[in-house]
Amino acid sequence: MTTATATISRRQKTAGPDHHLWNNHGSWWFHGTFHLPNGTAERVRVNLRTTDLASARRRRDRILVNSHANVGS
Repeated sequence: MTTATATISRRQKTAGPDHHLWNNHGSWWFHGTFHLPNGTAERVRVNLRTTDLASARRRRDRILVNSHANVGS
């Protein structure tokens, strides 16, 4: 049995520490496109509700971990 997983696309050429983060007038956002096993894609934008970059990175990481755990739910 194969386990289906979603992948997230990267438009950036490098996978730096701030991948998928965007600062909109002082507030950090997560932007990403998840490519699902059924061939569809879901564009996700989430206001991380923080002005602190370190907090934004932690919240982004939680989104990425949770998205992989929720595939197929």
